[in-house]
Amino acid sequence: MTRRELRTYTFKLLFRALFHSGEDMKEQETLFFDSPEVQLDVYDTEYIQNKVNGIISRIPEIDKVIDSKAEGWKVNRMNYVDLTLIRLAYYEMKHEEDVPTAVAINEAVELAKIYGGDESSSFVNGILAKLL
Repeated sequence: MTRRELRTYTFKLLFRALFHSGEDMKEQETLFFDSPEVQLDVYDTEYIQNKVNGIISRIPEIDKVIDSKAEGWKVNRMNYVDLTLIRLAYYEMKHEEDVPTAVAINEAVELAKIYGGDESSSFVNGILAKLL
């Protein structure tokens, strides 16, 4: 599986965390990985779970940084797709040494073009540029 595919699955599972927590999120993980459209081996599943759990555990820290840099925007006003992609990219930039910053930003922008609104890719790119 490519890194882009893994990142897409990570985004989709992380997006669910906006609506579910605790035991509900564990159930969502099970439903996600048991879905017929998600065909992952055990290593890819573990990679995604570890990344999602790492991001979720750092959401207060990540959101504090986003709030401090995003002029005129607070995380509670952001589109959920955009916010999820910003959290994912920021986590990769700060906590994953094997992911170059430019790659994290580019991938988030590309996912925003697919899953976000008309302005999402520009918004995500702008916020991530300020987080550098």
